[in-house]
Amino acid sequence: MSNDAATGSETAYDASMPEGATTRDAADRFNDAATAVLIDQTTFLPPLQRDPSQVASSARDLSATPTFADTAFRRVAVAAGGITVAIMLAVGLFLALRAGQAILPPDGAGLSFLTTQAWSPETGEFGIAAVLFGTITIALIALCISVPLALGTSLLISEVLRGRAKQWAVTLVDLMAAVPSVVFGLWGVFFLQEAIIPVARWISTYFAWIPVLAVTDAEGNALSDASAFTSSAFIAGVVVALMVVPTQTSIMREAFMQAPPGEREAAYALGSTRWGMIGAVVLPFGRGGIIGGTMLGLGRALGETIAVYMIISPIFAINWQVLKTGGNSVSALIALRYGEASEFGLSALMAAGLVLFLITLLINFSASSIVARSRSGAESEA
Repeated sequence: MSNDAATGSETAYDASMPEGATTRDAADRFNDAATAVLIDQTTFLPPLQRDPSQVASSARDLSATPTFADTAFRRVAVAAGGITVAIMLAVGLFLALRAGQAILPPDGAGLSFLTTQAWSPETGEFGIAAVLFGTITIALIALCISVPLALGTSLLISEVLRGRAKQWAVTLVDLMAAVPSVVFGLWGVFFLQEAIIPVARWISTYFAWIPVLAVTDAEGNALSDASAFTSSAFIAGVVVALMVVPTQTSIMREAFMQAPPGEREAAYALGSTRWGMIGAVVLPFGRGGIIGGTMLGLGRALGETIAVYMIISPIFAINWQVLKTGGNSVSALIALRYGEASEFGLSALMAAGLVLFLITLLINFSASSIVARSRSGAESEA
């Protein structure tokens, strides 16, 4: 039937074609006529109408029924996290309750506990100003030494060493973190203290114009005896620095190794040297890891006890000269006075521990948040 229609259209078209028309015009007119016939005989179906309720009921359900293993794992993980937080809160609550007698009236020191340098709970004159100053001083000295060491070591492992050399370096750094504090303390007392006296004397000789690096007596005269440089905050800071280097190195190394390989290769493709690539890609990407590792090391340095207790010569006065004999820390104070403290003196020690607990907790929480952002790549500016 379609063939007859096409033939009919062709006959009609031939009859109506004007004289003098070209073959191309004839072909165009024929195509137009054939298209009109096909459209006439085409049947258009209405669009398919579907019930929305049927569409919703036929959608695939992607929810999964948790298995026994999934449920058990979730409950164990939640329980472990809850127990950890509960223990931390219990420690803080315990310290706060035991410290109440020494801080709260009528017998407590009140706010003077933070400003008094002397430590004599029996006479009612006690505070942590001196020991808190010594704690911060030792921690800052440790950071000044440990951060460059940790930064250089982490860049060496992540960017320079390859193969077995890299594996051995990672293993050695991690093993340093397993060395007990008492071993570092013994090394500091019997080896480092004697070996570092010439270094401390040289610093005090040529940098005495910086007040904290001078070593003088009560009249302001410079001291050069070896006994004036032993058991100082400087020596304790060096020992603590070596103790926190592994922690800082591990955090920084993990942050540096997560720098995107594509950005590294792009820097090299643009003609950058290795140091240029590190400065343009690795260090900006690992900035959060550097800050986080530094703060975690600071938290460790603030709470170090045994090594500082073995090295430092305890005094209860603020000593601004870090190279001079004498200093103290909160943790060393607790270790020194715990065995002989009375009930009220023990409450005062608990108050000192509470202050150190809060400071360390704040630092560690801040460091954890920074490290978490660094691992997600949020700090990358490359």
